Amino acid sequence: MTDSAPERTMALGRAKAALPTDAPPGECRISLYRSGERQHEAATLAEAHAAVRADPSLGVWVSLTEPNRDQLLEAAREFDLPRLAVEDAIVAHQRPKAEIYGDVFFLVLRPAAYDEREETVRVGEVHVFGKSDVVITVRHDPSVDVERIRARLEANPHLMGHGALGVIYAVLDRVVDDYAPVVAALQEDIDEVESAVLSGARNASRRTYRLAREIILLQRAVDPLGRVLEEIMAPLDRPERFGPNMPKPGESHRDELREHLRDVADHVASAQDHVEGFRQLLGNIMTVESNLVDRAQNEAMKKVSSWGGILVVPTLIASIFGMNIAPQPGFHWVFSWPLVLTFMFLSSLLLYLLFRRNDWL
Repeated sequence: MTDSAPERTMALGRAKAALPTDAPPGECRISLYRSGERQHEAATLAEAHAAVRADPSLGVWVSLTEPNRDQLLEAAREFDLPRLAVEDAIVAHQRPKAEIYGDVFFLVLRPAAYDEREETVRVGEVHVFGKSDVVITVRHDPSVDVERIRARLEANPHLMGHGALGVIYAVLDRVVDDYAPVVAALQEDIDEVESAVLSGARNASRRTYRLAREIILLQRAVDPLGRVLEEIMAPLDRPERFGPNMPKPGESHRDELREHLRDVADHVASAQDHVEGFRQLLGNIMTVESNLVDRAQNEAMKKVSSWGGILVVPTLIASIFGMNIAPQPGFHWVFSWPLVLTFMFLSSLLLYLLFRRNDWL
C-alpha cells in the first residue's frame, strides 16, 4: 500500500489536540522476547534497538501510554517508522484503520468504555506499529489495559510467538471484547428510555437525544472494523503483500491467525448489528415520542377550542345587549332577562354535551 496523506477525520466526537511538545513524558515499558518468552526489560529505546540488531532472534515490545511528542518521535527514529503513520499517531483522533507502509503494519483502533454515572460512552484511541522484530503500542488514554493483554500473551507463548501479528490480534480482540459491556449498558438505557417515553415521563426526550449521540459515537468506532479486519487478513491470504521486514508466519501459523481473526470478525459483526439495531430502535422511539407530543398538543387544542366555542354564544348575546344604543322594544319586558339568560345557559350546555360526546372534553 502506498503512503497517503494522514487522516484528518473531524466527525468522531470529542476531538483531541495533537500531542503537545511540552507535555510530561508518559509511561514507557520496553520488553525483549525470544520465541514468545519474555527475556528482560530494556531501559531505553536505543538499548532495545541495539539488542535486536545484535541478536536477530529477539523481538521488542514497546508500550507507550499517553506519550508526549518527543517520546513518539524518538521511537520513530530508533525503529524507522513511516513518517505519515507517525504523524497520524501524533495528531491522534484518527478513524479506525489498518495500513501497510512498506515493511510496517499500522493499526488504529477506537476502544470504548461505558460511564455508568454519566451514562456516556467514552471512546479512546490505540495505535499499533508492527515490524518483524518490533511492535509498538501507543495508548492515548487508559481505555485499554495493555498490561492485561501482555499477561495473556505471555501466558500463551505460542500466540506471542507470532510476533507483531500476535500482538495486533490480541489488541484487536481485547478492544472488540470490550464493546460487549458497552452494548449491554446501552441496551438497558434504551429499554429505560422506551418505558419513560411510553409512560409520558418528563425530560424523556432529552435523554433520548443524548443516548442517540452516544450510539452514534460508538457506531463510528465499530463500523470501520470490518474493513480493518480485511486489511489485516489480506497479507495472510496473500503472503506477497508482506514487506521484506514484515513478520511472515508459516502456513500453520497463518491458519491459526485466520481462525482467531474470524472469531474477532464474528464479534465485530455482532456489535455492528446491535449498534445499527439501536439506531433504528431509537429512531422508532423518537417517532413515537413525537406522535405522543403531537397528540397531547392536539388534545390541548381541542379543549381550548371547545371551551372557546362554549363561551362564544353567551359572549355574543351579552355583547349585543351591552351595545351603547338606545333600548329597543321589549328591552324592559319582565321576561326578557330570564329568557336570555336561560338561552345562554342552554346553548352553552348543548355545546358542552356535543363536545363531550365527540371526546373533545
